[in-house]
Amino acid sequence: MDAVVTVAVRLVNMLTAGEAHGRPYAPPEGSARPAAVTAALRAGRRDTREVSADEAAEFAAVAEGLRAVFDAVAAGRTDAAARLVNDMLATTGARPHLDRHDGEPWHLHFHGAEDSLVTGWAAGCATGLAVVLGSDLRGRLGVCTAPRCDRVFVDTSRNATRRFCSTSCQNRVKTAAFRAARRGCVSPGPTGDHPLQMSTAEQAPRTPVSRRTARPRRSARAGPA
Repeated sequence: MDAVVTVAVRLVNMLTAGEAHGRPYAPPEGSARPAAVTAALRAGRRDTREVSADEAAEFAAVAEGLRAVFDAVAAGRTDAAARLVNDMLATTGARPHLDRHDGEPWHLHFHGAEDSLVTGWAAGCATGLAVVLGSDLRGRLGVCTAPRCDRVFVDTSRNATRRFCSTSCQNRVKTAAFRAARRGCVSPGPTGDHPLQMSTAEQAPRTPVSRRTARPRRSARAGPA
């Protein structure tokens, strides 16, 4: 299921408009769109054929449906996300099928009722998200929390603490927090609230310490009478 979930993420991030890494994002158009979709599908299956322009347009609609699932999970509306996935499963007619490719052993795939590239991948992606939502991993579907970015991701970290779609967005947030801290604009919050939150000891100004050790003044010795 990892492959189809990876493809789902790539389709959403490639084909849905919004913001990415601090800038407005517009999906590729014209001849660039089929090539982008082909690259996204090959991230899950290397032998995927070239996608046509008409198929690329259909995949754009699939990506919008997948994004709605990620958005619902990120907003804490798990029930709504489950209903959306169920609708996709019903629409595509997802059915199990043992498959083998790329030198791998037999494994379970989910194909659509129609034997087409778009329906097959839509069914697979919907099934992958269904497996995630139907397990303890449901909270690992995320939308980037960095300012001016709404790209999606699947949290594969051990302790499920990922908040950003990429290291680029993570670094943007850390840099902004560091600059705000230097300007003294960061208000204290609960531990862990801020990516660069400093301890009280770090925030307090340091008292300059002279390297010269202070010694008591020696009194002048009495001279001869």
